[in-house]
Amino acid sequence: MLMRLSHDIGLYFYDIVIARFDLWAAFGVLAQFVFGARFIVQWIASEKAEKSVIPMGFWFLSIAGGLMTMVYGFARRDIVIILPQTLSIFIYVRNLMLIAKDARKRAGEVELPT
Repeated sequence: MLMRLSHDIGLYFYDIVIARFDLWAAFGVLAQFVFGARFIVQWIASEKAEKSVIPMGFWFLSIAGGLMTMVYGFARRDIVIILPQTLSIFIYVRNLMLIAKDARKRAGEVELPT
């Protein structure tokens, strides 16, 4: 039984990693690496600041990885990928808008009256 199970698992991984691997699968893997890189950027920034921070690069990698993953979902015609990525991208862009709004507000507070 264990021999059969290990053989079936081997066939499964061969199927998804070798037999079905194409250009779109490579693009999807790259999209996941870009998306995952945002956590490395956030971790490094937090270690440098010695507190939890979310740098701008986190949001840009989120948008890039999200868009790439959404394109992959459209190419694969997979609604399970398309719908959450669409919502996520909106949230990432909205966060950048809020950061820009806060930066403009802070810049206005810093200006000295002439």
